[in-house]
Order: sequence, then C-alpha cells, then structure tokens
Amino acid sequence: MKRTHLYAGIAMACYFTAGAALAQTAGDQSQTNAQQRASVSTTSNTTNDTATKRAVQQLSAVQVKAQSLALGGGLMSVQEAPKAVSTISRDAIVKSAPGATFVQAIDSIPGAVTATDDVTGLNDGTAAIRGYTLDEIGVTVNGAPINDSGNYKIYPTEYGDTENMGDITVQQGYPDNDMPIPGAAGGSIAWVTLDPSHKGGVDFSQSFGGHDYRRTFFRLNTGDLGPVRSWVSYSDNQVNLWRGPGTSHVTKVDAKSVWTIDADNTISAAVQYNREIKTNFESLTKAQAQQDYKQSYLGVYTPGQTSNNFYLLHQNPFVNYLASLDGEFKLSDNLHLSVVPYFQWGEGGGGSGTTFSEYNGKGSNEPLFKVVTYDLNDNGKIDNKYSNVLVNSYSYSYTFRPGVIAKLNQDFGLDNSLEYGVWFERPRQSQGQVFIPINYNTGAPLDQWAGNDSLIRYSNGVVQKTYDQYTTTTNAKGFITDTWTPTDQLTLTGSIAYVWSKRDGFMWEYPGSTGSLTKKLAVSNFNSSFGGSANQTFHDFTPTFGAKYQLDELNQFYFGYGHTFRAPINGAVLSNEFANYGKNPVNVKPETADTVDLGWRFYGDTISANVDAYASNFHNKQISGYDQNTGLTVYVPLNRVHLRGLNSEASYKITNEWTIYGSYSYTQARLEDNINTLGDGIYYTRGKTMIATPQNLVYTSVNYNNGPFWAQLNAKYTGSQWGDWSNTEKVGGYTTFNFNAGWNFADFGGWLHKPYIKLNVFNLANRKALTYASNVSAFLASNPNNVKDVNGVTLFASAPYYTLLEERTYMVTFGASFF
Repeated sequence: MKRTHLYAGIAMACYFTAGAALAQTAGDQSQTNAQQRASVSTTSNTTNDTATKRAVQQLSAVQVKAQSLALGGGLMSVQEAPKAVSTISRDAIVKSAPGATFVQAIDSIPGAVTATDDVTGLNDGTAAIRGYTLDEIGVTVNGAPINDSGNYKIYPTEYGDTENMGDITVQQGYPDNDMPIPGAAGGSIAWVTLDPSHKGGVDFSQSFGGHDYRRTFFRLNTGDLGPVRSWVSYSDNQVNLWRGPGTSHVTKVDAKSVWTIDADNTISAAVQYNREIKTNFESLTKAQAQQDYKQSYLGVYTPGQTSNNFYLLHQNPFVNYLASLDGEFKLSDNLHLSVVPYFQWGEGGGGSGTTFSEYNGKGSNEPLFKVVTYDLNDNGKIDNKYSNVLVNSYSYSYTFRPGVIAKLNQDFGLDNSLEYGVWFERPRQSQGQVFIPINYNTGAPLDQWAGNDSLIRYSNGVVQKTYDQYTTTTNAKGFITDTWTPTDQLTLTGSIAYVWSKRDGFMWEYPGSTGSLTKKLAVSNFNSSFGGSANQTFHDFTPTFGAKYQLDELNQFYFGYGHTFRAPINGAVLSNEFANYGKNPVNVKPETADTVDLGWRFYGDTISANVDAYASNFHNKQISGYDQNTGLTVYVPLNRVHLRGLNSEASYKITNEWTIYGSYSYTQARLEDNINTLGDGIYYTRGKTMIATPQNLVYTSVNYNNGPFWAQLNAKYTGSQWGDWSNTEKVGGYTTFNFNAGWNFADFGGWLHKPYIKLNVFNLANRKALTYASNVSAFLASNPNNVKDVNGVTLFASAPYYTLLEERTYMVTFGASFF
C-alpha cells in the first residue's frame, strides 16, 4: 500500500465530519471479518473490540459456530462480554414492520419496556430498560451519539429505515467506557447501518396498510467503484392517526460509503437525513381512556374559540441530519487506530395553543407579555378584552453538534490488549417558545415552521417569547481499558474513564417584557423579564470490571461491575440557577449508578440460553419540581432508587424449520426516599415502586422457515405498572399478539432479483391497554382528602397520562432488487 494513501485517510477521518454515499442489495450485508476487531460502523456489538489476540482467534471459531446455533430467528446472538449484552440481528429486523424504529425492534430484549402510540414508527415512542428511562440510556448510531445534547431525550423516528439497519445491541446495565455517551446512568443502545454490498443495483419496496399507511422506499447501490462502494436511499412515509384527526409525514434520506484503502485500512462515511411533519397524539388519563379510547385533539375549529384543543395547533415539524466518518487504520501489527468524527444538526419544534389580549388602553405602550396593540384576530377592531385571541405557541430547538472520538488498540503479546482514547464534543443548542397568529377562519397557524416573519412581536419589534435559552455544552472523556486472557478459559477486563461536562449558557423568562395584563385590564409587573447567565461543571470517574470464565465449549459464566454518570440536563442548570429569582438557587446534582451483573450463558446446537441477575443502586435520579415564586420547573434529586432483577432468554431449535424464542424479566424498582418537589410538597414515596416499571415481562416468538415461506407469531405480556410516584393509581397488565409472514420469490430473468411480499399484523386480539405512564410529574394521582406533607403543605395532585396501545392494524409490503 502507498503510505500516502494511509496518511491521507487518517487525515480525512480526523478532520472532516461530512461524508456521502450510495450500495446494498436487499437483504445483503457485508460481514465483519471474524479475525478483526469490531468497528462501530460495521456492527453495533463492539464489546469485543478490546479482545486480546488469543480471544480474537477464539472469536473466529465462535462466529463460525454461531451460524448453526439456535438463536431465535435473529432475536438472540452469541455474546462474549463479561456483562449483560443482547443483540438483535438483521435476520429479525427484516421481518419487522417496514418503518419500525430501533426502539420497536428491541421489544423482545430482556429487561426492555417499549411503547409507541403508532406502530408504523412515524410518531417516535419510548422505552425503559431495567427501570432506566430512554433519556437515562446512551444511544449511538454508527458510533455517533444521538441523545439530545440538552436533555438527553431520544426521538426514534428521526433515525433510519429498517432496510438500512444492520444490527442493534443493548447493554442493559452500563455502557462500555469507550462509547461517546455524555448522559447514561443506565445502559446503552447502539445500532449501525448496513455496509454497502459489492454488487450494484436498485432496491425498491412499496407498503400499504391500515389508516391509509403508505410507504415508498428506494435504494441505489453503486457496487464496487474501484476501492469505494456506496449506497443512498430515500423513503417517503405517511399515515393517518388512528385516533383523532391528523397525519404523520416523514421523509428520510440515508447514505453510506466505504473506502477500502487496503486489507487493513478503511474509511466509511454515513449520513442520515430526516424531515417530518406530524400531528401529535393527545395524551390521555386513565379516566379519559375509559370514557373514549380513541379520543385525541378535536378536528373541528370554531372561529373565535379560545380552547387550544384543535389538532392543527399540535403539529411537530422537524428536520435534522447526522453525518459521521469511521476511520479504521492498522499502524503496525500490534497497534490499531480508530477515529470517528461526527456532526449533527437539527431544527424544529412542537406546537400547542394559548391566548393573547388585544389592548390599546392605559399602559399599552409598554411591552406586555401576551398583549398586542393591534387587530390580531382580523375582526376589524381592537377588542380590548383579556385573553380572547387564540394563537399557536411553538416550542423550538436548534442544535449544532460537532464531536470526535479517537482511540488506539494495542496488543502486548497474545494475552494482553490495551485500549485508550479520548472523546470530545461541543454542541450548541438554542431553545425557546414563540407565538404565531392563526387563520381566524380555519384555526391553522400562519406558518407551521414559525419563520421569523410570522412571529408575534412587541410594539418595539422584539419577538414575544415565554423563554429564551442558549446552552454550550462541552463534553470530554479520557478512557483506558485493559483486557487480559491468562488462559483459554479466563478473561479479565478492567476499565476506567474520566468524564467532564460543562453546561454554559443563559436563560431569560419573558425576555423583553415589563409585565402583563390582569383580567381587569390593569397593567401588572407579573411575567416581567428575569434571568441571566449560568454555568456549572460536573465530572466523575467511571470504573468498570468484568470476569468471564469459559467452563467448556457450551457454558460460560461472567461477573461485571460498572459505575455510570449522567450530568444534569441543561434546563436543570439554567432553571435551578434562577429559582426564587436567583436569590436562592436550587442545587443540582449529577445522576450516578453502581451496577453489578452475574450471569450464565449456554450455547448448544438446539438450545441456547442466558440468565443474568443484577443489582443497581441509582443515585440522584432527576425529578421535576416546582418553584412557586417564579413558576419555573426546577429539578430536584430522588436520592436513592434500588433496582434488582433477573433477565433471561432462551432459544430452542425444534427442527430446521421451527424455532422458539422466549425471554423473561423480573424487575424490582424501589424508591428509598421521599420526593421533595419544593413548591408542591414532600411526597411520601419511600418504599414505593417507580412509575412505568412493570415487575414482570414475558416475550415469546414462534418462527417457521421453509423454503420461500416464513412466518412468525409473537406475544408479549407486560405486567401492571404504577402511574404516579405515590403508587395510588395502577394500570393493569396486558398481552399483545403480532403476526408476520412473507414469501420470497425466485429471480426473474437477469434484471429482477429477490422479489418478495411481507405481511405485518399488529395487536391481533385488538386489545385496549395503557402501555406507558408518560407524566413524570404525576407525584400523586388524586388527593380528595387534602393530605398534607410533613411541613403542612397540601400535596398537589396531578392525574397521570399514558401512551395507548394502537388498535389492530396491518401492513403489506412488496419489494425487489433490480439489475
């Protein structure tokens, strides 16, 4: 190889974060070389990237054997890490719904609770693993982090088409230290896009389904163009909401390229682009769901109404892209360099409704919040009435996020391997809430994307905002991992990382306002502007340790320990600083956890199984509180949560055609302290169970494959769960049945390859269920007896609201590859 090519490749991977792309025949995926360590853009399961040379040689035999094992139709994979790990392979992903998100794909994994309002994958969804919510779990795509840089939330719809997904790996307890994750108190989820194939062509699929579901997917594969092979894909996804009016329309463009410099050095580039406009579902309380299970925001608007319960006010437009490179370089026989730069950009927001006052009386020359001095509702006059004009409120977010992770793997003989590296990122995020007039006759916002020219302003030209905040977050990590295999049976791994996170920004409430209007049309200083700058730095060491003992070819035992760290969200740093108008800020603490895994794995020719017992002590879980002086949401810690449980899974290969997979999870999530929310009181939560954490989960899948035909029937039981922190409202457990089937036709001529038809049916029994308690501020569902806390404060009650199980629906997909 010419050394100039290698040097150019390393420079490219280190200094550029944009790449583009194009290749992949349907169902064809380039496989990782079993003799090489995993890379973050080729497989999501990189738990063996610190393996010693001895272990790498053993992995080769393991991968060969894995092809014949009973692994549940792709729902279970061979694992070697000394901790809990599960991987969903491509075999399972191709059978799922065409637009499913990665959150839906992990539903079978032990310990995972998933929920979505829309099984088409077009309205996000959420998940929890072992009681840790999705914003407490680190998520990466092709080695780049996708948790929101401010609040760590995940919006699954924004990322990927199932046709492009390679595999998905969940580390239930704690992530590897070399992952670029700034905020994971719990485990991690990683997934990758398929590597391009060596053969060119075009892949196409078309889907139809219930509620006017339509989806079109194209992928252009270049095949080998010298040392480069690529693919680029496009999908258009639309569906009507199954309850209430409105639609979801999502367009995605994904791409990936691989430049094979030589046998030991490669650079891959990946891009994911998403543009969506969707109507949000209205969250329902238990009582509302019992009254009318299919209700949501209303589809009828009456000119002059002041209620915001109209679906066109609850739109969610968003556009974003993620670009990353992965450079893998062999510097010597014993030294390997991996560099992953990335860049993420996003812009959009979510809508609701509120009311403004038209007023030109005394004091109206001042900038008053939610007051205008002109005819806002186009009725030909200034009404001089309080809060009588409905407008669209729009909460926006703009993100600019560059980052890079670089690491070296160094072998010391056959039995010792050292990995060390650094991660750095510096995202900037602007957030706020603005207001847009609506069409008086139709109720539609004048600009769905809240363009600058459409915004409501004060008479002095300043844009009216409920809040305006800007955050620069600097995340840095240094890590080192040592793996030692003194014998063929024993593997010991030790790792430590130092994580440093700084939140630096400003927040203004009601910026530019000098007050507001009372119901009696008097000027008040209420809602006048306050705020300023704030910054805080958080840091911690995150040690991990693991030991695996390979008893024989079939049995392995393992023990793992990990300490995790999650810096507070940006809102906690800013809002807590200005609680009580900055006179008495509320202290904010990072979340941490200590987790241990003890497990056994068995991989046989017909039966494979994994049993893992775990314990996790969660400290300073971030809870929303209330500052009654300013009305701010502040963040307070729940000091201790103890999580204990058992995760297990097994697969049985009955015949070459029939396979059964099952998983069972038991979770005990006990709150060890009362919750002090400040203004709303101190709630009696000690000894209670955490919300949205079912104690029992059972998943079963029966798979049949015979020639061109395949079918799968799966069922999942989700146990009962508490809706409020005080455990006064519980929703019952439920079981869902889903059916998937398909037929793979023979090639036709020399131009039509792998034609197929696929059927996905969800919720066969047409069950109704409340699937996930979404209101984290529901500390007490109701308080009819006016129960007081230890300080005599009457505890504030708030009814929980939930995600609902979609009624029975179906999707039919036709697809093929051409040329």
